[in-house]
Amino acid sequence: MPHAAPRWLHPAVQYGPLAVFFLVYVKFGLLSATGALMAASLIALIVSLAVERRVPWMPLVTAAIVAVFGGLTLWLRDETFIKMKPTIVQGIFAIVLLGGLAFDRAMLKPLLGTAWRMDEAGWRRLSLRFGLFFLAMAALNEAVWRTQSTDVWVAFKVFGLIGLTLLFVFAQVPLMTRHHLADETAKDA
Repeated sequence: MPHAAPRWLHPAVQYGPLAVFFLVYVKFGLLSATGALMAASLIALIVSLAVERRVPWMPLVTAAIVAVFGGLTLWLRDETFIKMKPTIVQGIFAIVLLGGLAFDRAMLKPLLGTAWRMDEAGWRRLSLRFGLFFLAMAALNEAVWRTQSTDVWVAFKVFGLIGLTLLFVFAQVPLMTRHHLADETAKDA
């Protein structure tokens, strides 16, 4: 039986690079923060691999996009590319979730099904909601970076996206509760 990952691992892998990005941005600016984000994303993947012996797909996709768009930002010295990164990541997640539904597959179930048991209708509704949410976040990122200063965009990226995501996730609890399936082991007890 595989051992459970330490509780700190997933937040560190998902939010550690973002924290590094913000801290370096405050002190040194966007180009330095982009390089730091690229390095921190790679380190997060290595730590995940070393501790869990696997790399979660969401941080892997994000790190790959950070490498491409961060690399373009640094090579061309153009902030546009790193500002587009959240749009691309959120857009990919939306396409995967909504595209999966188009083929009658609730793509969140393979990701979260071991942590939370729900009926198929619940997984489809949750996948639809998350797909639409990611689509809205992609559009919102586009609106913010194209109309606001870099300082406002960084604050939105670091605090706004996380805050909106947490609010959205909490708003899904009633749906998840309605469609929750009782644990099989609890029935036997």
